[in-house]
Amino acid sequence: MQAVILAAGLGTRMGALTKNTPKPLLKIADKTLLEHNLLALPDEIDEVVLVVGYLKEQIMGFIGPKFAGKKITYVEQKELRGTAHALSAAKEVLRDRFLVIMGDDLYYGKDLAELIKYPLSVLVWEMKNDDLKDERQAIVKMKGNGEVLDIIERQPAPQETLVNTGAYVLDSNFFTLPLVPAGNRTMEFGLPQTFLQMIRDGARMNIVKATFWHKVASPEDLIGMPSPI
Repeated sequence: MQAVILAAGLGTRMGALTKNTPKPLLKIADKTLLEHNLLALPDEIDEVVLVVGYLKEQIMGFIGPKFAGKKITYVEQKELRGTAHALSAAKEVLRDRFLVIMGDDLYYGKDLAELIKYPLSVLVWEMKNDDLKDERQAIVKMKGNGEVLDIIERQPAPQETLVNTGAYVLDSNFFTLPLVPAGNRTMEFGLPQTFLQMIRDGARMNIVKATFWHKVASPEDLIGMPSPI
């Protein structure tokens, strides 16, 4: 099975830290964000497609053609036009079902292993009162059978809610869909906004609740990361 790691972005919210370093190569503890994610991938993953863009030569030079026994294939996103556009750049090298994760958030290997058990799936974080931050979230609405009903971006989080972590299992049907703008950003195309068309056409996408997720959105998030369960 293949995995796609989206690692092309500018990382502007990290300030000076990403002036000369791509965000996926910033470190938590003794490993880069990208190394943490590569090591978290399930054993079933035998090829990783890295979508690169900003300072791509650094990522390609650091990771190389193979990492932890997995083949690494590089695809360039030449224009930074959102996550759906980034995934579409890898269309020619992807087959059947594949895992997609963000290159700058951290995930737990057991959660990703659970995620790939389903034909289509999304990993969510069950946000509690003590997790709430003063920022908008991507809220996942769930059907009674545990499948995705909707994903609504940039919403104030209620007291308890399911939040999209940016980890998915998708398949090649994604590439038959027109790309959908991400909210009001008409020059960027969003992954959730695009694949939700599959659900509206009758596809079933299972929800998997994460036991660990660390969102890296600011320099402070590189310090004091909680350990996976």
